[in-house]
Formats: sequence, C-alpha cells, structure tokens
Amino acid sequence: MNENGQVKVALIGTGGWGLQHARILSMHPEVDFCAIVGQTAEKVQARAAQFGARAYLDIQEMLDKEQPDLVNICLPNQAHFKPTLQVIEAGYPLFVEKPLTFNIHEADMLLEEAAKRSLFFAINFNHRYAKPVQMAYEAIRTGRTGEIVFASWRFGGEGMSNHPHANLIETQCHGFDMLEFLCGPIESIMAQMTDKTGGGYRTLVLALRFANGAVGSLIGSYDTSYAYPDTHRVEINGSMGRILIEDTVRRYTYHRTGDELGEIWQAGYFNDYAREFHRTFDGHFDAVVKALKHNEVPPVHAVAGRRALLLAQAAITSFEQGKRVTISSV
Repeated sequence: MNENGQVKVALIGTGGWGLQHARILSMHPEVDFCAIVGQTAEKVQARAAQFGARAYLDIQEMLDKEQPDLVNICLPNQAHFKPTLQVIEAGYPLFVEKPLTFNIHEADMLLEEAAKRSLFFAINFNHRYAKPVQMAYEAIRTGRTGEIVFASWRFGGEGMSNHPHANLIETQCHGFDMLEFLCGPIESIMAQMTDKTGGGYRTLVLALRFANGAVGSLIGSYDTSYAYPDTHRVEINGSMGRILIEDTVRRYTYHRTGDELGEIWQAGYFNDYAREFHRTFDGHFDAVVKALKHNEVPPVHAVAGRRALLLAQAAITSFEQGKRVTISSV
C-alpha cells in the first residue's frame, strides 16, 4: 500500500467489461489505479488517459515497473489462462473475471501455482452482491424458507463464441455459483442441449439434485435477448416459504407458505445504486479490497471458478453420454 493506505492496482484488459473495472478502480477511495495493459496502443492509451492510469502493451513490463499490490484481469473469455498464469508466476495477488478457464486442467494449474506462492486469488462472481441475492441468502440462513425442496435458475440473452459450450461455461457459471451459494452443493446433473440455431449448444436445460436432497433446474440460452423483461429469474421453494429473484437486481419477493400477503423489495426512487446491475461489481470489489488489506481470504476465492467449471463439465458429460452424472464434493 502507498503512504495514503491505498492499494495499488493494475488492470489487464481494455474491453467492454474492462471499462467497468477501470471505472471502479478510478473511483474507489482505497485504490491507487496505476496502470492498464492492452493489446493495441491506440486503445490502451485512450483508456488509460480516460482514467488517469499509465498505459502498457506488455504485462511483464508493467509488473516490473509498477509492482502493484493487486492485478485485475479482464480479457476475452477464452483468453484467460496464459495471462493469469503469467501474473501468478510473477508472484502478484490477483482478481480475475469468470470463467476461470474453459479447461479443468488449466484451472487446477492456476490454483496450484497460486497456492504454492500463497497468493490472494479472487474471482468476480458479482451476482452474489446484488441486493435481492443478499436478501435471499439471509432469509435462507435464518430459516425463513425452511428446508429447501426445489430451486430454479433461468438466464438468457445474446452471445457469440466459437466454443460449442460457451453459454454453459462462460455465462451459466453464474447459475452454478448462485444455486450453490444459496442452496448448497449440487450432487448430480442430467442435461439436455440443442444446437438447432448453429454455433454450438447455445441453449440448454439441466436437471439438478442437491446434496441436501432438494432438486433443481437450470435453463440457459444465447438464443434469446437481454432486452426481454424477466430475462433472469431465480425461484427457491422451501417447506416454510418461497423466494423469487427477478432480473438479478430488480425485485426480491418472499411469501410464507399459505400466505397470499408477501414481502417485496425494489429499489426506491433515489436508490439508483441498488437497481443498477453494474453496481453488484462495486459491492464485490469493496469486499475484495477489504480482504486484501486485512490479509484475509478473498470473499469469492478462485476455487469457485473451478467448481463452476467442474459442474459445467459434468453437464457436458451427461448430455454426451445420456445419463445422470454425479459430481464430487471437491
């Protein structure tokens, strides 16, 4: 940390979601946003100038000159492994975007190399920090739902990729993480997928069984639109009540069993922060900075990225073999 107690942070990536990283780093009072690394001089110089950071085209040069306390990595989904490994081997704490990788062996290598160096290694499953999700977690934790019987996740929009299982790995990783965050470990998966629109298995339906005996479903698609109302919905039904989460940040609803009168949360007139999806990232990064400064484990460790990938691979195996696949607890 610098003399003002700020964490010195560098960013690798100049894409669309990288813009949110840059926004947060430039505005956070406990961050000294020192540098951005990009692939093209014009783009990285423009982004660096916009946010008052120094521009680099080479990761190692940036690390050698800046020696940051934390490195944020936000690159195209299938380009995560090599830059992440480079930062780990250089010995720097890091905060990465999902998915961790598209390959479980690469994920294991990243985690093993980071563990050898005792590195802080966080991943951005920012959906956990939406107000409705936090409320759902607290309701479940305090027993308001009773024993969970079933849970469902549905999330769809547009997406383009040359990977046949891109939607499952790079987008529905949020679904796996959310369902396990709220309901506990998934024990087994059965999958149906379709490639009828071309470009891989862009739409899928999974049947789930949780270790606690509950069942669930996950529907994911790149054959729909983020513009549609209610494009994201989570339902958790328990023996004592039901929770609905609508469009991640839009609405939280709780009903007790048999009661027609429920509880609803929606952001109020002046509460733009809670109604904006991008701000789920702000909340998560606040927790990341706090944990880093106090030498604590990350609020969402990168191992959660491996777990989501393990579940995705189980779904692929289920679809390819036409059978239910049991998932290990690790």
